Amino acid sequence: MNDIADRCIDIIAKSKGIPASTITLASTFDELNIDSLDKINISFEVEEAFNIEIPDEALSTLRTVGDMIEGVTKLRTAVPSATITTP
Repeated sequence: MNDIADRCIDIIAKSKGIPASTITLASTFDELNIDSLDKINISFEVEEAFNIEIPDEALSTLRTVGDMIEGVTKLRTAVPSATITTP
């Protein structure tokens, strides 16, 4: 996996208190017991980690971990590299 995927999976794992090794790109949010409030909290952490802004309407379209990683990748590509900060 790439850095974006690893970081997103780590955020989800910490949020839900589960091992990152149990999360795959195909894992659905339902399988991971991620409800709408969890999605919002995870999205805040992802936004902060990648210095991006996830549109509210995009949250409702996310069904899998892979969907989220794809969205983050697209948003990072759209942001000029000068404004991207990585820890």
